[in-house]
Amino acid sequence: MADPYSPEGELINIHTAFHAGAYQQVLDFDTSNFSSSNILPARVLKLRSQIALGQSKQVLSELNGEKTPDLVAVRLLAEYEAGKDVIGQAKKLAEQHGQENLTVQLLVGIVLARAGEIEEALSVLSRHQGSLDAVALIVQIHLQQNRTDLAAKEAQRARKWAQDSLLVNIAESWVGMREGGEKYQSAFYVFEELAQTSQSQSPHSLVAQAVSELHLGRLPEAEAALQQAISIDSNYADTVANLIVLNILLGKKDEVAKLKEQLQGVDKEHRALMDWSEKKEEFDRAKAKYTPKFEP
Repeated sequence: MADPYSPEGELINIHTAFHAGAYQQVLDFDTSNFSSSNILPARVLKLRSQIALGQSKQVLSELNGEKTPDLVAVRLLAEYEAGKDVIGQAKKLAEQHGQENLTVQLLVGIVLARAGEIEEALSVLSRHQGSLDAVALIVQIHLQQNRTDLAAKEAQRARKWAQDSLLVNIAESWVGMREGGEKYQSAFYVFEELAQTSQSQSPHSLVAQAVSELHLGRLPEAEAALQQAISIDSNYADTVANLIVLNILLGKKDEVAKLKEQLQGVDKEHRALMDWSEKKEEFDRAKAKYTPKFEP
C-alpha cells in the first residue's frame, strides 16, 4: 500500500501542517475534494488537531457511538486527555485491530506512552509497516527515556528507506538537539524552514526554531522567533516557558517573575514549572545537610 503522506499524496500538505503544530490550519484545510480513501485519514488529523487545541469534549460529542476502529482510537485519546482511565480499552483495541491498523497503532501508542506504559507503547508502535508517523513517536519515546542512542538508531534506520522525508528530518533534528555540537545548526535549518513556511508556521514550529537559536547562542534571533510565536498565541505554554529561559539568560529578573506568573496561569502543571520546583526542593534538601560556619 502506498504511503498516503508521500510527496505525491494529496494528504501531504495537511500532514505537514499537523506535524508542524499548525493545528488551526489543519482544521481550516479544505478536504472536500479528497479521494474516498483519504477522507478518513484526513478526518483523523482534524480530530487530533482539535484534541491538541484542547477541544476534547467537542471531539467526544462528535464521535459518540462511532464503531470504526480509527475513530474509536481517536475517541480513546480524547477521553484520556479529558482525564478518563481508558488504558484497558486501549489495550483491547490494540489486540483487536492493532496488527494492521496504523491509526490504532499510533493513538494507542500515544495513550500508553502518556500513561507511563512505555514498553507496551513501543510494542504496539513496532507493528507498523513503513510508517514515519510511528517512527517519529518511537523516537520521541526514546528521547523521553533519555535513550538518545536508541532514538538515533531508529531515525537512522528510517533514513535508509524514507530518504529526505520531512518526518525523518524532524526526528533527526530532535535527536540532534540532544546530541548537541554541530547538530544544533542542522536542526535549526529544519525548524527554521517549518517556522517560516506559511502552511507550517505555528507557535510550535517557531518555538522549535527559537530553542535551536538559544543553543547556538543567538539570543536576539531566539527572542524574535518567540515574540512572533507569542503574537500568534499568547497562551501557548511552551512559548512562555522558553521566554522565561531567554530572559534568565538576559538577566531580566523582573520579566522572569512576570512570565512565571503567566505560565502558572496558562498551565500550572507545565513540565518546566514541575522541573524547576523539583530542582528547588532538591537544592533545599542538600542545603539543609550543611550548617554554615562563621569565623569570629
